[in-house]
Amino acid sequence: MADFRYTSFAVAGAGPTIGLRIVKALLARNASVLILTRLSRSAASPAPSATPQTHPSGAQVASVDYTDIASVSSVLRAHNVQVVVSAFSFGGLEAQRPLADAAKEAGVTLFVPSEYGMVTEGGKEGHLIIKSLFAEYLKSINLPSTRVYNGMLMEFVPWLAGVPQIGKFLIAGKGDKPASFTSLEDVSGFVAHVLTTLSPSALHDKSFRIQGERTTLNAIGALYASANKASVEYVDKLPDDQGDFTKQAFLQGNFEAGKVSTGWDNVAAEDNVERASSANALWEGHHWISVKEALGL
Repeated sequence: MADFRYTSFAVAGAGPTIGLRIVKALLARNASVLILTRLSRSAASPAPSATPQTHPSGAQVASVDYTDIASVSSVLRAHNVQVVVSAFSFGGLEAQRPLADAAKEAGVTLFVPSEYGMVTEGGKEGHLIIKSLFAEYLKSINLPSTRVYNGMLMEFVPWLAGVPQIGKFLIAGKGDKPASFTSLEDVSGFVAHVLTTLSPSALHDKSFRIQGERTTLNAIGALYASANKASVEYVDKLPDDQGDFTKQAFLQGNFEAGKVSTGWDNVAAEDNVERASSANALWEGHHWISVKEALGL
């Protein structure tokens, strides 16, 4: 029916970074929410972090073994889940495929894969290709998906630049490429908003590009300097003698290439400014949090 909207969701990977925020945002919209948690490896009982007391009132909780497709499917059917939302971190992405199989078997009609970052469509390296290939897998089993790209999560900027590690705002390169930054609150709120207000036809096999603010690492570094929070230092590469900066180095390399803009096209290798915030208008009247607001600068 044209006026049908989704009301029943399962969220996998409901950790404190993005998953739990999505749960809370869905509950605030009066949705039915089932939180899927991993069974303890030592016993067939919930791990301490998976107990209902740690989750918001109103959400139901089920502990599952993601490799047991039949069991997970049974849980999803029992709770009449229409949409599965994955919020797995990179280390948990391997669980998405059996979860998708279980969702398909249970009659779930939409899967939201764990994106919440750079545009991965057409990606050919690292986590980009892993996520891109999973989206193709969803198509192969005829399970529609909704993908949300938001660039860099604002709250991770200090980590990216080495502020908590060495007390300086490190920029590897020029730091002058415009990139997309979005707060955790805005990402989770947007996900809940579109999933509960748009029709299935507007969600199925669609990708949404949002950004809270379009700016550069140079500009953010200047905010840190003016707030006396950290001095800016330009380096040829991030240090390898003051901790492991491997992930930050990879991401800063993508900043230098312009790939952290949500307008980025991995196939054409170019940025499109208008496309970067093309989905912002779907959240009419919303105030998007700025980097300065998110980081208290």
